[in-house]
Amino acid sequence: MKWNWQLPDWPNFTWDKARLAVAEEQFLVGGGVLIGTVKHLGEDDRNQLTVEAMSAEAVTTSEIEGEILDRASVQSSIQRQLGLAADDRRVAPREQGTAEMMVDLYRTFSAPLSQPMIFGWHRMLMSGRQDVNDVGCRC
Repeated sequence: MKWNWQLPDWPNFTWDKARLAVAEEQFLVGGGVLIGTVKHLGEDDRNQLTVEAMSAEAVTTSEIEGEILDRASVQSSIQRQLGLAADDRRVAPREQGTAEMMVDLYRTFSAPLSQPMIFGWHRMLMSGRQDVNDVGCRC
């Protein structure tokens, strides 16, 4: 399997809007349900839901790239980075870096996307990797 940046049309992506319409609608409805639910939760439950949503996104997105992460380690790392109570498990660099990126994204979601931001996320995701030569840079 090739990385996105190894594809011949990188970075010029194209897509069929009609093929995504149903998925987009489901996403928007689900997002509305989530927001409505969160408004009725207490702070502890809201924090737990946030951690679970972030870790689910991190784990499933990583699976797309062929990377299998330990969900409990990702959740523990996210909790620590958000200043929430977490267990004292040792977290591997790949789970730590992924969690760090998810928390950064959570905190900066409304900021304009920039190359430094993308390169920073790449450095976080590649934390501890020895098989990638150029990390977090335009090389």
